[in-house]
Amino acid sequence: MMDSNPNRHVLDGRSVLVVEDQYFLAGDIARALSAVGAEVIGPVPDLDRGLALSRGRDLDAAVLDINLRGEDVYRLAEELMRRAVPIVFTTGVDSTVLPTAFVQVPRLEKPIQLADLIRTLSDLLSGARSTAP
Repeated sequence: MMDSNPNRHVLDGRSVLVVEDQYFLAGDIARALSAVGAEVIGPVPDLDRGLALSRGRDLDAAVLDINLRGEDVYRLAEELMRRAVPIVFTTGVDSTVLPTAFVQVPRLEKPIQLADLIRTLSDLLSGARSTAP
């Protein structure tokens, strides 16, 4: 049966992996996602834990910090892209240094606005292309 509740958020019931090494930001992202009904997977602060949480689990989307204490998240991003899991990068990394494979991935520059993150994820999951920089 289809849910016809017009107040239901597009992220409601969706599982979203959060990989972010800044403790307070990770908590803020998790709370913002939970507030719109998303099931938050994580947050975790490093690549290995992000990879472990992503495997064997159906994910609807992921929020990935590019630089995790000096280690990049690209291996996880590639794996998620192969599985057709939409991702959003949160970063201080300039877009000109992104590997070519990731130039089309929505990227929110830190300090991020949580409303922009929710809107970007919502656009990705509803099929619209985000206009975030």
